[in-house]
Amino acid sequence: MGPLADRRGRRRVALASLALNVLSTLLLMVGGAWGGTWLLLPGRFLTGVSTGALLAAGSAWIKELSDLPRRPGLFVSAGFATGGLVAALIAQWAPWPMVTAYVPHVVLGAAAGWLALAAPETGGSVPVQISQADHEHTGHLFRRTVLPLAPWVFAAPTIGFVTLPSTLHTGLILTGIATTVVPGTGLLTARRARSTPTEGLLAVAAGTATAAIAATAENEPLALLAVIVLGVGYGLTLAHGLTLTAALAPPHRLARRTARLWTAAYLGMFTPHVLTLLGHITTTPVLLAAVTLLALAGFGSYQAKRMAGHRTP
Repeated sequence: MGPLADRRGRRRVALASLALNVLSTLLLMVGGAWGGTWLLLPGRFLTGVSTGALLAAGSAWIKELSDLPRRPGLFVSAGFATGGLVAALIAQWAPWPMVTAYVPHVVLGAAAGWLALAAPETGGSVPVQISQADHEHTGHLFRRTVLPLAPWVFAAPTIGFVTLPSTLHTGLILTGIATTVVPGTGLLTARRARSTPTEGLLAVAAGTATAAIAATAENEPLALLAVIVLGVGYGLTLAHGLTLTAALAPPHRLARRTARLWTAAYLGMFTPHVLTLLGHITTTPVLLAAVTLLALAGFGSYQAKRMAGHRTP
């Protein structure tokens, strides 16, 4: 949907995606309430499609309205920080949890759409004329610096609120707390972040190393510390990715490049699943230690690229 938002405008794509997202939640609600399991698959499919489209068009729209590249990441983090805890509390104590857990999203989605109607269009403008050499150069930098970092954006938080709580066998409420702490810390970090990719990767490495120790010792306070550090890594990598994407993309390609950033970032969501599959081979602490080494390898790669850039005349 990124190219469509660049051609037709951010506003109409974002609002249509939001409407589809609310509809998908209603399908999930109906499926949960009346046992219509056949509604769950289309509901989840439409949720994924609409979320991806909304992230691409909405991120470009918010950036152009506010001129702050990392602001879309702040809103995403705020949603992550509140959604998990609210859903956990509703599922634990509210009546009809398979229905009421979806209500906040429907209400907030409808309210957001109504408020967004007053916002002006920003995209769909005449393409900015740039040379072929500049286009290729910015595209090369985007592929070389942004895309390799992007999967770590969501690898860090999912390890914090999926892999680590399941390894320690914590309850639903503690899982909800972890789901809040990771993006909440990321939100606070991204608000003031002027980070480099190396800082983000170092934070992720520190978080996964702490998580490996916590999983080995089955220590919940240490696990909470790991969750906080992983949240810092999430905030730093997200802020840097959005800022650099906005800097490298011409206005008529901003939504397209942003869509590619979010697509690569969402690959990190597979991390808990991959770790679970590999859990048949070795233990979770060993796997978390391996993830730490991968993050450190990424750190070393960025350091090498920066040193090579400094040596280039």
